Amino acid sequence: MCNAQNKTSKKSNKQNDMSMKNLSEIYFAGGCFWGTEHFMKQINGVKSTEVGYANGHTTNPTYQQVCTGDTGFAETVKVSYDPQEVDLALLIDLYFKTIDPTSLNRQGGDRGTQYRTGIYYTDNNNLPIIVQAIKDLSVNYKKPIVVEVEPLSNFYKAEGYHQDYLDKNPGGYCHIDPSLFEYAKKANANAVKGVTYQKPDDATLRKRLSDEQYAVTQKNATEHPFRNEYWNEFREGIYVDITTGEPLFISTDKFDSGCGWPSFSKPIDKNLIKENLDKSHGMTRVEVRSHTGDAHLGHVFTDGPSELGGLRYCINSASLRFIPKDKMEEEGYGKYLHLLDK
Repeated sequence: MCNAQNKTSKKSNKQNDMSMKNLSEIYFAGGCFWGTEHFMKQINGVKSTEVGYANGHTTNPTYQQVCTGDTGFAETVKVSYDPQEVDLALLIDLYFKTIDPTSLNRQGGDRGTQYRTGIYYTDNNNLPIIVQAIKDLSVNYKKPIVVEVEPLSNFYKAEGYHQDYLDKNPGGYCHIDPSLFEYAKKANANAVKGVTYQKPDDATLRKRLSDEQYAVTQKNATEHPFRNEYWNEFREGIYVDITTGEPLFISTDKFDSGCGWPSFSKPIDKNLIKENLDKSHGMTRVEVRSHTGDAHLGHVFTDGPSELGGLRYCINSASLRFIPKDKMEEEGYGKYLHLLDK
């Protein structure tokens, strides 16, 4: 029995280690870190939080030193989250609801550089998502957005009594409207947890797909322009990989390019696609394939609208399945609904 227990324990530890490896992290400075941490803890998919001091110019600062405003540190919350349960774009969108993004060095009644707002990242792949979120936010304000966006240069864990402060002190000071805590709990409460997408075997694909869908996704064929399912589809919703169901594009990024195929300014997340140099048919193009399903989707060109970033993802309808907004929740794509509010 002792040996069996040891084996079970080792297996459990290994599973926990694997789970931790699948987590991502982002750092939010939003004024007093007590409230920001408590808010982030409410979000489904956030696995752990830690308050501390980020991007300053001294070593191992104390709270008293940071409060002088002379250390360069910002009160910051480290957020570790499962990207399968909550994506970074939603975390940023929720964070924005807790701050005045036009207020420099002040949130609520707290003033000083230590209370500045900022998003600090450790993964360079997160930068385009953060920049786009700031850009989308700015259209709602006449004043400039003053939220810092920088790579994380350092982070020191705050003293123990600051950790989970509002859990320990329910009546403690908080600059965030308490109703937002309930909002955070419900923001993606119905998101499907632990969803994984897998490519079916070839026999399954042949049964599941139409002849055209199979030819496009598996043999790199191209469907006819203006004679495909989604070239003029502009309802609100999400477009997923026909072979795996993995989300790829959202309707708010779709535009009428006049080419006869569905056109998008960008994918939901760059990590969901692969881009390969394609020199077939006497042309040099950039092919787009789905990351998990490895399905041929189409090509990306640099002749898209400049106001949308200048790219045109020209995608075959046969490689996609469209799920309208009113069906997204029941089909397991509820966590992407916030992208339709742009």
